[in-house]
Amino acid sequence: MITFYPGPSKVYPQVEQHISEAFASGLISSNHRSEGFMQLLEQTIADLKVKLDVPAGYEVYFVSSATECWEIIAQSLLIDSSLHIYNGAFGEKWMEYTHRISLRTSDASFGLNETLLMDRSAVFSRNELICVTHNETSNGTKVPEDFLLDIRKKVDNLIAVDATSSMAGVNLPWENADIWYASVQKCFGLPAGLAVMIVSPKAIERAIQVGERKHYNSLLFIRDNFLKFQTPFTPNILGIYLLGKVMQQVPAIKEVDKQTRRRAQEWYAFLLENGYALVAENTAVRSDTVIAVRETKERVAVLKKAAKNEGIVLGNGYGKEKETSFRIANFPAISDEEIAILKAFLVKMAPNGANE
Repeated sequence: MITFYPGPSKVYPQVEQHISEAFASGLISSNHRSEGFMQLLEQTIADLKVKLDVPAGYEVYFVSSATECWEIIAQSLLIDSSLHIYNGAFGEKWMEYTHRISLRTSDASFGLNETLLMDRSAVFSRNELICVTHNETSNGTKVPEDFLLDIRKKVDNLIAVDATSSMAGVNLPWENADIWYASVQKCFGLPAGLAVMIVSPKAIERAIQVGERKHYNSLLFIRDNFLKFQTPFTPNILGIYLLGKVMQQVPAIKEVDKQTRRRAQEWYAFLLENGYALVAENTAVRSDTVIAVRETKERVAVLKKAAKNEGIVLGNGYGKEKETSFRIANFPAISDEEIAILKAFLVKMAPNGANE
């Protein structure tokens, strides 16, 4: 099956060989305090920072999932409250999860097709953590390019960013935020079970100020171990091994970014030319990595069934758009040949008369 599901999505074909090599190396059976694992962790972090162009002062940690990152942030970085800026299901879930832990959250939701702008009159409390969903996987939208920079210019608050479906797919403005996180089963082209968390010196200062060490995944506990290229608990060694191998094989993020954005523009033009409607009508907020297509509930069912019969997996809709949309992953591991196959299918299945 050719999968365009937006996570877990297609893994790079080279991963099959990497798994065999990992088994043969014996590393996946090694102790996570061993010299071999420590070298693996150090090299993987170094390769990731180079390929994704992460600033030198930012630290990289590996945890189990983006959902775990919600927990780490709520436990280890909150002082007063968190402000959650979102327009879709995953941003809302982040807020709800944080509220269950801290009881100190506020909502700054906005419309699906609204171009998000910094409110110049907005007042933030000094220690309020600003939480932004960079790319909303559920509805195929993104925040404008300059939004994080505008926040950074206005306030000195800590900024956390969910980049689950954009990290490793597009070039990210690292220095415009302090905590970035993503699971690897999307743009990284890897199996699920690992997440990347990237934090600034300013975020580390906050963690030290909070001083929280009550949990196995307290940020300071994680950091203490990663500074020695160890982990506080037995990690997903295979996942880390595969991440390192993929970081060695992929081009630099600036090249990946060009491909991702080119393909996104081509996807949007193609869909509109063939009579398909888009969930994100505002061109300024359309995601580069997750394409959300609006259809009737009946048409969604027909399209998904027909696609499956031809060996193609389309992504389900999600949240408020669950029954009236389908999603197409525009991730780096997907080949141009696979995209051409899906486009040929969509031309054949285009709304009546659109392709005549």
